[in-house]
Amino acid sequence: MASPDQDLAPVLDKDGVRLTVDDALATVTLANPAKRNAQSPALWRALAEAGRLLPGSVRVVVLRGEGRSFSAGLDRQMFTPEGIPGEPTFIDLARRDDAGLDANIAEFQEAFTWWRRNDIVSVAAVQGHAIGAGFQLALACDLRVVADDVQFAMRETSLGLVPDLTGTHPLVGLVGYARALEICATGRFVGVEESVASGLANIAVPGDQLDDAVRDLAAALLAAPRDAVAETKALLRGAADRTYDEQRAAERAAQARRLRDLAGLGE
Repeated sequence: MASPDQDLAPVLDKDGVRLTVDDALATVTLANPAKRNAQSPALWRALAEAGRLLPGSVRVVVLRGEGRSFSAGLDRQMFTPEGIPGEPTFIDLARRDDAGLDANIAEFQEAFTWWRRNDIVSVAAVQGHAIGAGFQLALACDLRVVADDVQFAMRETSLGLVPDLTGTHPLVGLVGYARALEICATGRFVGVEESVASGLANIAVPGDQLDDAVRDLAAALLAAPRDAVAETKALLRGAADRTYDEQRAAERAAQARRLRDLAGLGE
């Protein structure tokens, strides 16, 4: 993929992650195409840092991967006895007590959590392979636009692991329990037609149109007033945990805030 942010000075550019900001639009790019944007703890720390560095002006964040693949998942070096220099190996992690291991995994998950903040809308532009951690990173975003060569797969169970980078909750929410279990337990590929039909993808386009489609979607998201979008996102994100009557009450409270703000009567 050509880089839509190539003329902007990066706010962050380290460990395979580049962040650029153009007023209300930020772009986070996985920038190690030679390794198919394989993920490592260093990359996760950089992704978490990108979230912390977002200026308050940003309303839409686009996540993309350079090259033929969005992200092929974990860096295979993590599976070797030596691991990645400077990082704990899987054996090192396994030897830690429950609290230490939980803290390590929680730190890794921080790269995947901030995309759902109510003050932004996040859009993943996904081409080629999005496997394991790559699949979960795409799932971390609010919306997914995919190229017609997309191949999602959750391969953790085939390695004797479980998906632990926040992907299970959005996956079940999008495709339902039964299909989510089947996708995870078999590790099979989910292609473009199933991605759209199942709700994993909002829209699919030819690969050479992916950047344009994401740019158009970002423009449409930015056209609506910021506070109305943020309130609507919060309403929708909380709907699954509320009863029907609780959701009605949440709608009323949100609308009251909007009306007062529009009338200049907000706090």
